[in-house]
Amino acid sequence: MSILLGFCAEHKNKIGNALIVSFAAIFFLGGRILFFSGSEAFAVHFLDVGQGDSQLIAFPGGVQVLIDGGNPNGRAVEELSKTMPANDNVIELVALTHPQLDHYGGLVEILKRYKVGVFLWNGRESDIAAYQELRKAIERGSVPTLVLRKGDLVSYGNYKIKTVWPEEKYVYTKEPNDGSLVLEVDAPNSRVLFTGDIGTDIEAEILKFYKETVDILKVPHHGSKYSSSAGFLNVLRPKVAVIGVGKNSYGHPTSQTLSRLASVGAKVFRTDRNGTVSAIFEGNLLRIFERK
Repeated sequence: MSILLGFCAEHKNKIGNALIVSFAAIFFLGGRILFFSGSEAFAVHFLDVGQGDSQLIAFPGGVQVLIDGGNPNGRAVEELSKTMPANDNVIELVALTHPQLDHYGGLVEILKRYKVGVFLWNGRESDIAAYQELRKAIERGSVPTLVLRKGDLVSYGNYKIKTVWPEEKYVYTKEPNDGSLVLEVDAPNSRVLFTGDIGTDIEAEILKFYKETVDILKVPHHGSKYSSSAGFLNVLRPKVAVIGVGKNSYGHPTSQTLSRLASVGAKVFRTDRNGTVSAIFEGNLLRIFERK
């Protein structure tokens, strides 16, 4: 299955602390960039939503894709209001990686605030009341829904969103994390991988057919020790790794995961320490902005 996008919107300037990352080598420049025009840039914003996941992808021309919405704490809507242009109330695609509260809880409020073009998901339902509220919000907004499977593709100009995972049989296992959507965004000169909450067993399944290196990795499962295996990271070799994490009782991110990320040379950002992390791609350069 392939989807072709043809949307358009506008972006506003971004303000933040800037770090410059070269695809050839990582180095840092101090200082502050006061105005950055991102209207023709490809950007990924890892939103600080506390203990949960939410990422906003902004393509040139104003097309936006939101992956997950964090917990029902209002943080995702708050961060989106700071990240998206004030006059932009449209998110072209919203993708839910899997039906767990720290990934879908904030989407109800987002669907109230923004018009959503298409809702993408893995097809797994939940009988939890908060999830049923999400389904009602989708229905109220008359949002079309589409189930993704390994091999499905979304195209927008020179940009592609590839569904790396899941395979059908893993969507309905006892462990909902196994069916997480894993999405690879391919852009000119760059590749970003979003991994939901997959664990080491699913990483091993993915490695049977996936051998790509990536520029940025959304670290699986908030830095759990049961994800980000050495084998997985040694294939991906991410230059930058971003962990969506907040105050928690799980020990996320674990020292084991942080050590494995360091061993492959990844520069690690954490939303609990760095706030919302924005990656702006410009040719062969990647600018990283932090907003606390």
